[in-house]
Amino acid sequence: MRVLTITDAWHPQINGVVRVYDALAQVMAQRGDAMVFITPESFRTFPMPGYDEIRLAMVTPGMLARPFAEARADHVHIATEGPLGFAARRLCLRQGRPFTTSFHTHYPDYVAARLPVPKAATFAVLRWFHNAGRGNMVATASLRDHLTARGFERLMLCPLGVDHAVFKPRPVLASNLPRPHFLYAGRVAVEKNIETFLKLDLPGSKLVAGDGPSLEALKAQFPGAHFLGRQSSDDLAAQFSSADALVFPSRTDTFGLVMAEALACGLPVAAYPVDGPRDVIGQSGAGVMCEDLRAAALKALSVDRAVARARGVQFTWEAATDAFIANCASASA
Repeated sequence: MRVLTITDAWHPQINGVVRVYDALAQVMAQRGDAMVFITPESFRTFPMPGYDEIRLAMVTPGMLARPFAEARADHVHIATEGPLGFAARRLCLRQGRPFTTSFHTHYPDYVAARLPVPKAATFAVLRWFHNAGRGNMVATASLRDHLTARGFERLMLCPLGVDHAVFKPRPVLASNLPRPHFLYAGRVAVEKNIETFLKLDLPGSKLVAGDGPSLEALKAQFPGAHFLGRQSSDDLAAQFSSADALVFPSRTDTFGLVMAEALACGLPVAAYPVDGPRDVIGQSGAGVMCEDLRAAALKALSVDRAVARARGVQFTWEAATDAFIANCASASA
């Protein structure tokens, strides 16, 4: 199968959406299938207000007609609800082409964290966007149930995976920082609730791996924390293997890929009992979920790293690709 994927999130961004489609494309290529992309790279762009790292394409549906035709795709998948996603949606409807979408980001929470916009209004726009397609892929059963209650239709499960060639136990990095090491990894942005983690009264050291618009403000506010900056996948795997617990303070992630990757390295996770952690950790014993995040972080120190690792290896990109292709084929039939 040849799938044309339209995504507003793309390199040089480092985020879950980019990593998901990189991984799916790699497995598809190994199987003789293909994923071809339309990304902001092909268009004039402007920085997303408040998040300069993200470049948004200046695009109309007509500008996509030629790359759509040249892709010779069996199916169209719209990954994001940005300018490219909206233009692709309109073109598909105009041409009568079936398409699927993915719900990767809790935009109602993200927008509300930055602007005085009611979540109900954002959900209304997202329903209009996604319900026009033949299917809307979601990573977890919890998210599927949540969106069903919000009026979203034709929801399809498509779990995410972990690159086990990269995310596996590694030698512990040398460090002079006091133990235990509590690590946050991911985008450094307001919706990730990192400030809550950094305010916790915890022993040892707090580390933050990642980059984003809130980085400098958090550095100034929490000089006692250790900010590692942007990490490659290999560097991140080494950090996971060297830390004592991953603290995941977000309440808004639809999955939290970083949790699965940390578990695959044998690192226990502390998180709130919300969508994402409920699906990644579940009843596995690989982490601790509690509304008292400090208590969860401290209890996570006693989790057996072998148990964490056993849970992490259950997430594979092979299974994710199986689901993705099956969903695309079903929607195109």
